[in-house]
Amino acid sequence: MSMGASNISLDTPIRVLIECKELIQTKEGYHMAKNSNNNNKSNTSNNTSTNNSTNTSNNTRKSNRSRTMNNVNRNAGKILAGLLAVSCLIIGLSIQASRARAKEAVPAKGEGIEGTIAMSGAWALYPMAVKWAEEFQKIHPKVRIDIAAGGAGKGIADALAGVVDIGMVSRDIHPAEIQKGAFWVSVVKDAVVPTISEKNPALKDILMKGVKKEVLAAIWVTGAVKSWSEVAGSEVIGSKVAGGKGRDSKGKDKDKDKDKKSEGNDIIHVYTRSDACGAAETWAQYLGKNQEDLLGIGVYGDPGLVEAVSTDSLGIGFNNINYAYQARTKAQAKGIRILPIDLNGNGRLDGDENFYQNRDTIARSIAAGKYPSPPARNLHFVSQGRPRKKVVAAFMTWVLTDGQKYVTESGYINLSEEKLREGLKKLGGE
Repeated sequence: MSMGASNISLDTPIRVLIECKELIQTKEGYHMAKNSNNNNKSNTSNNTSTNNSTNTSNNTRKSNRSRTMNNVNRNAGKILAGLLAVSCLIIGLSIQASRARAKEAVPAKGEGIEGTIAMSGAWALYPMAVKWAEEFQKIHPKVRIDIAAGGAGKGIADALAGVVDIGMVSRDIHPAEIQKGAFWVSVVKDAVVPTISEKNPALKDILMKGVKKEVLAAIWVTGAVKSWSEVAGSEVIGSKVAGGKGRDSKGKDKDKDKDKKSEGNDIIHVYTRSDACGAAETWAQYLGKNQEDLLGIGVYGDPGLVEAVSTDSLGIGFNNINYAYQARTKAQAKGIRILPIDLNGNGRLDGDENFYQNRDTIARSIAAGKYPSPPARNLHFVSQGRPRKKVVAAFMTWVLTDGQKYVTESGYINLSEEKLREGLKKLGGE
């Protein structure tokens, strides 16, 4: 289509019709005025005519006027018909031009989008980002996407420094980062879960009762709970979390017995993350603290933490769900068990709290809001300001639209339609 056709607006045919109507009315007035002058001349030259001549002249004038009006009507009809045809043509051209512009806005497969995208950051987002990259590159083979995991802290630092186009971040964006120009859109949701070894000596009791939030805080924050016998024994746990000393029915200090057991194979080996990451920040937030407040041996990355806990029968850690569960079988990762949380604090794991069997069951519980947030949370793509590279903006837009169909199969949870629309509006500068 030519450029001229694409610039035609839909009000053009209406304007043309109005102008032509005025033209027709002017032409009709001209003919009637001309006939009137001819009639006056005829009357003047025939003042002495007889009545019969006068009648004949009148009849002639009427006949001429009638023929003139018929001619005007016929001409007007022809003009209107022509204008309607032209108007339809103009409207058709305008519609075609609009469709062409819309089509150009969405590049066809393999056309219009090319270039490279560099990404780094959260381990939590890494598997999902890899899947998205694979599918997007199938549609746009001229695009190359390089992805490196390294923790949310690295992702946002790289994005703000311009080292990468997109930083993967699995925690809230801090005000200081926003002031530095952080632009972000939420792309998907997942959660952090506590993990223990499948060889834990108190595994049976723990899986039956679950563990209260207060106990988890006493393990990672205050260090008040030090042994697995305390975790498994509810009467001891209650007093320790409260800040007092555990006592038996006779008032005897149970800490003495605990200290003796601690000399054996009962001490909890606490693990945390060594890298600045969203998982640790989110887990600490659930416990009312920050990542730097967490106790434990620091281990780098999600895979490292899974390995540390799985090979230590007394270990306890936390992981993003896509590392706590196997990608292929969706079962809990080899060597570990998810530590169930006693959400209502009644000292036992009720049916609606027991949803850790496989990746699908916990994903459904997160989506339904049964698992608390935090440690459930949204995951984000971050850039330095709104993306200026066409390929980056196109990829982000695709992730929020067509890319969402890969979320569930990848073990993540879809965001709400409202949240996705919010991200699209941000990308569009609204």
